[in-house]
This record gives sequence, C-alpha cells and structure tokens, in this order.
Amino acid sequence: MKKIGFLVLLAFAVIPLMQLSAQNKQLILYTWEDMFPPDIISGFKQATGIDVVYKTFDFNEDMLTELEIAGGGGYDLVIADDYIIEFAITEGLARKLDKNRINSFSNINPLFQYQFYDPNNEYTVPYGAGIQTIVYDPAKVNLEIKGFGDLWNNALRNRLGITTNYRVINGMALLTLGKSYNTENIDDINAAGTKLNALVPNIRIFQDLDLDRAMLAGEISAAVMYTGEVTRLKVENPQFKVVYPQEGIGFGIQAAFIPSHAPNADGAYAFLNYILDPRRGARCFEYSGYYCTYSASEPFISPQYKDYIILPQFNDFEMIENIGRDAENAHSRIWRTFRSVLKR
Repeated sequence: MKKIGFLVLLAFAVIPLMQLSAQNKQLILYTWEDMFPPDIISGFKQATGIDVVYKTFDFNEDMLTELEIAGGGGYDLVIADDYIIEFAITEGLARKLDKNRINSFSNINPLFQYQFYDPNNEYTVPYGAGIQTIVYDPAKVNLEIKGFGDLWNNALRNRLGITTNYRVINGMALLTLGKSYNTENIDDINAAGTKLNALVPNIRIFQDLDLDRAMLAGEISAAVMYTGEVTRLKVENPQFKVVYPQEGIGFGIQAAFIPSHAPNADGAYAFLNYILDPRRGARCFEYSGYYCTYSASEPFISPQYKDYIILPQFNDFEMIENIGRDAENAHSRIWRTFRSVLKR
C-alpha cells in the first residue's frame, strides 16, 4: 500500500484540539486487524496527544461478548459489522452520538446511513462497506462466470475458494434458488443447504483471510471473497475479473460506535473527527480496501483505487439482516452439515 507520512496528513486539515486530562491520554480502539494505516494512528497521536491502544477481535460475536462482560465499558471506540451492532444497540451497549461534537458528520455518504441496525442514524459512523463478490482468473477458467450459479460448474472442480461466513455462503445458495438472504422459510433454507452440499467438490480452500494470496499463487482459480481482499488482488493484478453476481448483491456495512460506558468518549469523538477529514478518510479506505463511505473522500481517492473502492451503482442489492430464532437455527443446522461434508 502507498504510505503517506503523518506530517503530510497533518497538513490536510486542522482539527480542533481538546484540553486533555491525564486519564484522557489513551484511546482504546477495538476492531479487526489492519483497519487503519499506521500513519493515521501516529498522526492522530501527533495531533491530539492521545495514544491509541489498538485491540483486535476475529469475530463480531467475540466483540459483543467482551462488551457485555464489560457492561458497555472497557473500550472507547468499536468498529464492527452491521448485524452485531444492532445487538449492541438493543442491549444498551452503545451510546447515542452527540453529532454536535462530530464536525464533519455531513462528509458521510447518506447511502450508508439510516440502515436496519441504526434506523434513526443515532449511534453509528459508517467505516467501510463490502459486497459479496466473485473473482476469477480468465486465463485459467474456461468459463465466463456471471453469477453465483456458475460456481457449481464442473469446470471449477477443486479450484474454488470461499469465505467461512455462514450467512454469506448460505445466502449465496439461497440466491441461486431465487430466495432472499433473509428468508424465514425453513424449507427454503433447507433447500439451500442441499444445494450448498453439491458445491463441495469444487471447493479447494475454505478460509476468510488470504484468499487473494491463494489466487495470486495459483492455488485457486475463482473465489468468493471479502471486498478488501478483492481490492488488494485487483491492484496487484488487474487481469483478474470481478463479477457482481447476476442473482443479486449481498451488501454489508462496517460502522463505528462509542460504547455506553466508554472510559474516554472525548477521545473517541476526536478520533472520529480525525478520520472523517476527506483526505485522511481516502487514505483509510485505500489501506483497508473496503468501499468508501465518506462522500467527501471520494475526490481524493487515487486513480489506482477509484474503480475498486467507490461503490458502483446497483439496482438490486440486499443487506444481510438478523432473522428469527427458528430461521437462524436452520442456518446453523445446514452449516454444520456442510462443514461435515466438506471434511470428508
């Protein structure tokens, strides 16, 4: 990734500095690895005097458990996926934002606001978005892939990589049957499970991280992968083809929220103001590879990233939302069966 020195970043814009007490000199940020460039973290400290303690989780559910144990405390700013944020808000683990303290709130693209997990736009600041994307190597695949249904083609036997998110992959099978990601119909979910089991002979790699590395190394010829990895792959080798599935687009948003009892909410507001600067925001999205959620940052995204991290115009996309217990249990059952078939 292209690096920008933090002194240059400081010149992009001057942010209001707060008077800091000793206990406000530390910001505990809780999210996944590699969500922010090191120069953004160091630049924030240079601008505010606040040290960022960067703590990571692997799964959204782990984050929620930690936040529950801490009673909405322990962390100052959390960035997680949309569906888990809905639980955090419902459980009273997130605080309503004081938008008067976020100077650049208008820099956010409205497309990513007022969504199911925060319908009144009271708790969250979007930080990146992703869609279910297929990528394949046209030099190694004798097939024009147009949608999820093509992944079952025998031409991809033992050549496919997929992520391990059960709602993403189960949802892929549902879409091939003409059903919604969020269906509550148990028969439809079971039918998706049967369909998914038939995909097993084509699957070579089943993992979340480094599918882009596997594609570049020639270990797989096609994959369903996360947007950040798609961006890295295309920047490194533009010859790979990206497919927006004809059956429909699965769409998800990552967002930041301040826990209800954050020890340093002041620091969290300062950090949000810092990354909402248009140029710094562009830098963050280039680094993470996810779709830019700040309209004001789009003009500052460099040409090599523009085609990959500015969301295309879609007429047909659906967010993967939380569903009822019976439907969730059905998803869990078919996923366990799929995993067992995959291990044979």
